Amino acid sequence: MAGKPKAVVLLSGGMDSCVTAAIAVRTYDLALMHAAYGQRTERRERQAFEEIADFYDVHDRLVVRFDAFAQIGGSALTDQRVAVPESGEALAGQTGIPITYVPFRNAHFLAAAVSWAEVIGATAIFIGAVAEDSSGYPDCRPEYYRAFQAVVREGTRPETRIEIVTPVIRMRKGEIVRRGVELGAPLHFTWSCYQFEDEACGTCDSCRLRLEAFAQAGVHDPIAYRARVAP
Repeated sequence: MAGKPKAVVLLSGGMDSCVTAAIAVRTYDLALMHAAYGQRTERRERQAFEEIADFYDVHDRLVVRFDAFAQIGGSALTDQRVAVPESGEALAGQTGIPITYVPFRNAHFLAAAVSWAEVIGATAIFIGAVAEDSSGYPDCRPEYYRAFQAVVREGTRPETRIEIVTPVIRMRKGEIVRRGVELGAPLHFTWSCYQFEDEACGTCDSCRLRLEAFAQAGVHDPIAYRARVAP
């Protein structure tokens, strides 16, 4: 009997990507890819990636460096001259896009994932993008992934068939937590904070969304916080 087909899962180490991996592992043999791009919590996210990969006993792992993002700057995640906004502070510029947006980041991640998928024969790429209840990043919209799917069709071998799968893109954050609990996802290994690597700050946009999600789901968030801002 044939085994499961292979899928590449982009695993940042955050909550959304962890639940995405938990969804994918039901029907696919996983190959996990992690991106290191000079983000403030790079080491802590890498730790989360490795712990989640160990949990699912995944041997196919790829860590890709995108050092140009730190050189390009323009985001609070990669530019040390730009402060990470905290709850109650202005999170967006004139366009309404948060300063934590890393310009066109997901295109770079997906391109590397497609390259790897074509080499190892994976038929799907899973990414934990969330559009409905997130920070409002333009490269997390369904339209973006439909467009990128067309690029994959045009830019790979004629016989290559790779589907981009976004299983949580329409979910609210609380729904993602509930789905993760249902699937037994190791949420205690995940890391979401934009600022710190020892304890989560509890005040950045990502921490705020995470705390709201666990509150909506009625589930205790298992990671440590320096402060827990009430949702």
